[in-house]
Amino acid sequence: MSKNITQGLLEACSEAFHADRAGRIACDAVMTNGLNKSCLNHDARRQNPHTFSLSLKQGAITNQKQSGRCWLFAAMNVMRSRIIRKWNLEDFELSQNYMLFWDKLEKSNYFLENILDTLDEPVGSRLLDFLLRDPVGDGGQWDMMANLVAKYGVVPKYAMPESAVSSSTREMCHIITELLRGDAVILRRMASGDAEALAAEKEKMLGEIYRILVICLGEPPRTVDFEVRDKDDHFIRDCGLTPKQFYEKYIDMDLGDYVSLINAPTPDKPFYRRYTVKMLGNVKEGSPVCYINLPIDELKAAAIAQMKDGEPVWFGCDVGPYSERETGLLDPGNYDYESLFQIRLGMTKAERLDYGQSQMTHAMVFQGVNLDESGAPTRWRVENSWGDESGQKGYYVMSDAWFDEYVYQVVVSRKYLTAAQLAVIDSEVIELNPWDPMGSLA
Repeated sequence: MSKNITQGLLEACSEAFHADRAGRIACDAVMTNGLNKSCLNHDARRQNPHTFSLSLKQGAITNQKQSGRCWLFAAMNVMRSRIIRKWNLEDFELSQNYMLFWDKLEKSNYFLENILDTLDEPVGSRLLDFLLRDPVGDGGQWDMMANLVAKYGVVPKYAMPESAVSSSTREMCHIITELLRGDAVILRRMASGDAEALAAEKEKMLGEIYRILVICLGEPPRTVDFEVRDKDDHFIRDCGLTPKQFYEKYIDMDLGDYVSLINAPTPDKPFYRRYTVKMLGNVKEGSPVCYINLPIDELKAAAIAQMKDGEPVWFGCDVGPYSERETGLLDPGNYDYESLFQIRLGMTKAERLDYGQSQMTHAMVFQGVNLDESGAPTRWRVENSWGDESGQKGYYVMSDAWFDEYVYQVVVSRKYLTAAQLAVIDSEVIELNPWDPMGSLA
C-alpha cells in the first residue's frame, strides 16, 4: 500500500465523484449558497419553537460586541435580574467594562507571578509555552468572576460605561500581551537576583499595565450613586456607595454559595469527584477554580430547580457546533452534514474532549425551559449577549439533545444540590494539567 497520494488514487476519487449524481447536485448547491445553508434541516426549527413552560423575566438584551467577555456579561445578567426583580425596574445593566478593567489587571499580575514561579522552566517547555500563549485573553470562568466581585464589587453601567476599546478588545489585548511577554523575558533574565528586586520590577510592570487600561477603558470609580426610577415612577437614590457596598446592598448574592457543576464524561475524570486546574485563575489571592463532575441529567435537574425559584442560571458551552445564529437555534440536527457529504461524524462527547474537537467556548444564561407532561426538559430558553439582531431578539432556543452534547458547565446555588452532591464539595480536590480541556475559558 502506497504511503503517498498517487495519480491513480486521484483519478479513482474523481471518477467516483462524477459518477455520483447526488454529489454533483450537492457541489452546485454548496458553491452557490454556502455549506450550512445547503444542509439546513428545517424540521429542527419546527421542533424547537421559542415557547417555554417556564420563562423568566429579564431586562433588554446585552451586547458584548467585538470582545470575548461573554462570561462577564452572563454573570452580570444573572446579577442584574435580582436588582430588576427586587426594585421593580423595567431594565438595569451592570458595568461589564468595570469588570474587564480589573480582570485584565489581575490576569497580568497572575501571569507575572506564574512566570516568577517557573523561572527554572526551560524555554520551549510545554508549561512555559502554555503560560505564554494567551496571558490576558478576554475569556474567563465563573470562579474568576466571583474573585473579582469579592475584591472589587460591581457598579452600574452608567458609572463606568463602555468605551471603544471595551467593545473591541483585540488591539488592547495585543499590546498588553506583547508587553507581558517582554516582561517575562526581563524577569527570567533577573532569575539569579534577590526576591525584593524581582518584586519591585513586577510592581513597575503592573504600573504600566494600569496606565494602559486607564487610557483604553477609563479609570474605575471609587464610589457610585444608585439612581433609578421604577415601573411605578418612584425615584430611588442612594449616594456615595463603594462598589463593594453597592454589590452587598443591591445585589445581595452570596457567591460563596454557588457551585460549578461540569459534565466531562472522559475516563480520566470520574463522576462525583472535585477538580481544579493548575495555574488557572486571575486574582492571585482568590479562591481556586473548582468543579464537581456529574452526569448530564444532574446538571439539568439543578438548573431547573434554580429557575423554578425564579433565578436564572449561568452556563458554559461550546457554542459553535450546529448553531444557527439567524434564528438562534442550538440543535445537533440543525445541519445534515452526513447526508450532504455522505460521511459519518460519530464522535462521543468524551471523544470530542479528548481529541481536541470540543471544549467550552462561550457562556450564556438559562432564562427558561420547556418541560413535557412528565416534567422532563425538551428545550431551553437562552439569554445571549450578542445583541438583539440574532435569535429571537437576542434569545436562543437550545434543544435538550444539544444540551447533552455541548453544555459543559452550569453554576447553581448549593441549596439545589442533593446530599450526595454536597458531599463532593468537601472531598479531596484533584488537580488537572493547565492544558486540560476543562481549563478552557468562555
